[in-house]
Amino acid sequence: MPDEVMETAESSVVKMIGEAYSGVASAPVGPTAAPAEPAEPEVVEPFDFEGPFQTKVLSLAVRDGEFMRRSGHLLRPEYFTDAGEAALINIVIGYHDKYRCLPDRTTLVRLFRSNVAAKIIRGETVEMAKAAIKNALQAEIRDREYVEEQIVEFAKRQAMTAAILKAADLVGKGKMGPIEALVKEALNIGINEEGDAYDFWGRIETRSEVRADAKAGLRPPRGITTGVPKLDELLYHRGWGRRELTSIMGGAKAGKTTALINFAKSASLAGYNVLYVSLEVGTGIIADRADASIASVLMKELVNSFKDVEEKIKDIGRKAGKFILHEYPSGTLTPNMLRRLLERYRSPGRTSDGRPRDPIKFDLIVVDYADIMAPNFRTTDPIENSKSVYVDLRAIAYEEDAAVLTATQTNREGFKATVAKAEHVAEDFNKVRTVDLMISINKTEEEARDGEARLYFAASRNQESGFTIVVKQNLAMMQFIQSVLRVE
Repeated sequence: MPDEVMETAESSVVKMIGEAYSGVASAPVGPTAAPAEPAEPEVVEPFDFEGPFQTKVLSLAVRDGEFMRRSGHLLRPEYFTDAGEAALINIVIGYHDKYRCLPDRTTLVRLFRSNVAAKIIRGETVEMAKAAIKNALQAEIRDREYVEEQIVEFAKRQAMTAAILKAADLVGKGKMGPIEALVKEALNIGINEEGDAYDFWGRIETRSEVRADAKAGLRPPRGITTGVPKLDELLYHRGWGRRELTSIMGGAKAGKTTALINFAKSASLAGYNVLYVSLEVGTGIIADRADASIASVLMKELVNSFKDVEEKIKDIGRKAGKFILHEYPSGTLTPNMLRRLLERYRSPGRTSDGRPRDPIKFDLIVVDYADIMAPNFRTTDPIENSKSVYVDLRAIAYEEDAAVLTATQTNREGFKATVAKAEHVAEDFNKVRTVDLMISINKTEEEARDGEARLYFAASRNQESGFTIVVKQNLAMMQFIQSVLRVE
């Protein structure tokens, strides 16, 4: 409906409300009114967007959790003119309503197959839905805000049209009370800017369903594996938590970067897509360290063993997820720059050698490291700048439905301490308040000689802390954790 028609419609409804309250309508009301007639089935018009734009809406719904949080309540399968896209959005809406997050690719395919087996999707719609999945995972998904504006405008037109039809009927029957509410409801349609409202008492059955699915193995943990099964078992999410910020704390040369590289390559080897952003060490060095760790070759032997290393990396990498490295000068990367980088990868592009590249949604984002990032808006207060960076990194984890892993320095006392605790974080204690999990790296000279280290759970939002994992290391091969020796 064009804007001028919508404005006329709104004026008509306002006029009807005024006429109703001034006594123009004379139909009987109250106990003597005629019995209510059965409600007519709701007529839902499809999107008046062109096909490619509908696909863009679907792609955002499938791959952008923040879009679904803000706009998911405005989407309905009936709005999509393509039956396959309608079937796919129905799956995504149902999953998001239940689990408050988006299904990953593996889960999405599994849900699709379940819908086919249950004959919810059938006939020629099966092939159309397959095509919809492929298109949704590959289409460009930029311009979230613009798409949201268009959806709101469409939803308001839909609601206003329905309100006009219902209001005209209600006026004729003398039922004035509901009219104003109908109009207000239509005019108040918009993006969800208030976060996710959650009815605790009312959603216990949903929580039970989720837990039953987890117990039955139908919904495996969403954590991003550390690559160390024993460590995964000790983490609340059975790995690094999505929508959470984890920090590895240690003194200078304690092995923070080695830890980040190892956790990043382990996630990639498990099939997750990983973005590694370095602000201190060049990507060439990071790649060398990852090569040594994966191929179990001493760093100093990479040159002599380059052919064997190449074969191992190629063989192992065939089944791995993406592992993309970026480097920036220290103190230059801002959270908003990181957001733009992630947005660029979410859209189709080209590799460094000019080949077409499919969109990439990252599961793990590693920032090496947050202490030397720049805030979006620099102030004269270094504590405020640091706090801003950490708060924004945690927001990015939420927006991307990804785990964010970074590192931080200990202060002087922490560097000297046998165990670095939360109070030993350098410069700004807000880091401890902001992160969801902080693990410190500790070792005495004797432990270092024996290739051992202690990982202390210094602070945690969602699980117990204050315990230590003793691990075996081989830093000559850049292997941060070879095995877990014991938990103390």
